[in-house]
Amino acid sequence: MSANHGGSSTCVIELQEQPYEPASRPPSVKLQKPERAHSLSIQNAPSRSSSAFRPSHDGELSRRELSLRSIPQNDNAVEALPSPPTASEKLQQWNNPRVNIFRSFACFFSMFVMGANDAAYGALLVYMEEYYHLTYIVISLVFLSPLVGYTASALLNNVVHLKFGQRGVGFLGPLAHVIAYVIIALHPPYPVLVVTFMLAGFGNGIQDAGWNAWMGNMANANEVLGVLHGFYSLGATLSPLLATSMIVSAKLPWYHFYYVMIGAAALELGLCLWSFWTADAAEFRAANPKTPGSSDSRLWEALLRRPSARVTWLCSLFLLGYVGTEVGLGGWITTFMIRVRDGGAFASGMTATGFWLGMAVGRVVLGFITPRIGEKLAISIYLPICMALELLFWLVPSFLLSAIAVAFQGFFLGPMFPSVVVVATRLLPRHLHVSAIGFAAAFGGGGAAVFPFAVGAVAQAKGVAVLQPIILALLAVCWLLWLCLPRMGKKRE
Repeated sequence: MSANHGGSSTCVIELQEQPYEPASRPPSVKLQKPERAHSLSIQNAPSRSSSAFRPSHDGELSRRELSLRSIPQNDNAVEALPSPPTASEKLQQWNNPRVNIFRSFACFFSMFVMGANDAAYGALLVYMEEYYHLTYIVISLVFLSPLVGYTASALLNNVVHLKFGQRGVGFLGPLAHVIAYVIIALHPPYPVLVVTFMLAGFGNGIQDAGWNAWMGNMANANEVLGVLHGFYSLGATLSPLLATSMIVSAKLPWYHFYYVMIGAAALELGLCLWSFWTADAAEFRAANPKTPGSSDSRLWEALLRRPSARVTWLCSLFLLGYVGTEVGLGGWITTFMIRVRDGGAFASGMTATGFWLGMAVGRVVLGFITPRIGEKLAISIYLPICMALELLFWLVPSFLLSAIAVAFQGFFLGPMFPSVVVVATRLLPRHLHVSAIGFAAAFGGGGAAVFPFAVGAVAQAKGVAVLQPIILALLAVCWLLWLCLPRMGKKRE
């Protein structure tokens, strides 16, 4: 119906219930219902020449008049209207649904164990070298051997998720830790020890990949990942402190430290199995459906199909250099401070603790600052700061200044791993997150093996002072790789 008020026409659009007719006249809306459909009927709609389209007294068309003018003049007007926006997926939170509280705590504790595992190498290296009577290059095999485990986890991560879901990750990773630590605690011959560290590397790699990919898809991912990796750094902080205290103060053999690790890994196994027991393969496949029409495997698509391959490989190479820097510096700092800076055994061990503590604080504090600056810009600033601190550490021969510089270096290195995961989730399609982030995390974990071993191999001929130029070069390469990443869009809500 239309009404006249002061010479202006008003058009009323009303919903009517009509029997469904296959050839109903436009502009009816055809809904997919078996018998009835709602239709829009426009009664007394004025023509273009009608007074309803004349400008009002202030020269403006009313909102209602403009909306009528926008209706296309064809026989299928409603079909020409824009499609309604699709509903965006609601992201999980660390505490919603409720089961995520327990799963998040299990992931935090897993990362704590992984950090304790990685940082223990540096604190125990000097004592293992004396116990087995080995050279730098041979003892450095304890860094290189986990590379086999990391490589295996990179290749198997997607298969484990598809076959067993997150429950498989929560079982295989901690189980590998328990078996490895039991063998190490028996202080076997050195070749057996090297093989055993491969198993520990697999446990780290499979969980590092799985938990990063899962939490990287949560709301407030930067903050959540900052806390996740903060627990890694917390484990890495306490591990050298405990190991050094047991060996130097309590006069215990180096392998007694792994009795503590056995207990921690057993608790890790129980927590992960209990909290992720219902997270089977069916749940994972439902949450990560494959793109229709894609015939490639997810890992193959992430590694070889552009543009996803570019992002995957840049993130992987960045993490390779970053983790190599992190573990290389944390692993060799105690030896460097003893033999180059002439520090005492306990004070040098505390320097490694300061590095990992700085990293723990940086991951939590900068985890809240980085998303406000923007991940791309923030890391572009943090890396040059780390290079300046590395030059200070290298060129000024002071024990105290070196200890302070390496602690601040850890602080600014802290948020980089979480930031890479967040960037990857924004640049890659959802169904590739586990494959791509899992591969990048596991491939990057190989840096914890390759570069510390390289430091040991070069140190055999040139001395442990070569640590500093190697770390500086790795930081520069990481900075260049970061600048090569594609430009990111706006922050995902």
